Amino acid sequence: MRIRRVLSTAVLLAGVAAAPALLGVAASPAVADASPSPSPSGSDAAPTEAGTSFRTATEIEQGVQATAGASTGDYLYWQFPADAGQRPTVKATVKLPEAAKRSGTETWQIDVYDGLRRRQACQYGAQTRTAGADASSVELSCTLRTVRAWSEQWANDPLPGTYYVRLTATGLGAADLGLPMSTELRVDSKDIGGSAAVDGSLAKPLVPGIAVTSAQSDDTSGDGSGSRTAVLSSLRPDGSGWWSDRWVWTAIGGVLAALAGIGGYALTRGSGRPSRIPRGA
Repeated sequence: MRIRRVLSTAVLLAGVAAAPALLGVAASPAVADASPSPSPSGSDAAPTEAGTSFRTATEIEQGVQATAGASTGDYLYWQFPADAGQRPTVKATVKLPEAAKRSGTETWQIDVYDGLRRRQACQYGAQTRTAGADASSVELSCTLRTVRAWSEQWANDPLPGTYYVRLTATGLGAADLGLPMSTELRVDSKDIGGSAAVDGSLAKPLVPGIAVTSAQSDDTSGDGSGSRTAVLSSLRPDGSGWWSDRWVWTAIGGVLAALAGIGGYALTRGSGRPSRIPRGA
């Protein structure tokens, strides 16, 4: 009976201890669903052109399909924001010129660079593809590694900030240069969550110097000479704050450890009475 009471008490305490964590998990989707969806605006419209260099790269939002028309042989650039815990996937579709106008096969490639213009390796995906002479389009994709909140200076890990996408033809006949073509580009991310969390974070995201905004509140002279801070308006926090799913697993681990400790104590302690009464007592 005593063991049953101890185990019953342990189960009750475990339920009370796990309740806040479970409530937090249940409340997170509810809060996300209750938040109003952003209204469409001009800044969220899908871009219809691409830049021709890092400095003129067209900024796009994740989840928005961008389009651009260009000439075969041009270098096309876009930029998009990525936050810690995300695993971005870049997908591009190149609509080739008419087969009758092309001289042969064409090889296309997409490359992704971070805010420091370091080329990032693709975890998987068809980064380079060759289109046949009769193909009408070619599809490319590149899934990056999970963006980390912090990294060593010598490492080449993807960090929060701006990422560049470059699309170009690497194998092309001289007769095919200048032919009209069009592209479609889309960036989506998978939220990896607490499994990718690290004990550290950048003071500021890696944002190129061109992406700056004037601090109007500090500009008292009115001549635009106020302080300027490197920011990227598209890099919006997800609103999760300090909460992470690692808290859930930590709470569950603590509860299991408490149950194991109480159960082991109850089993080794026994009933608390001696099994035999000594003689002469």
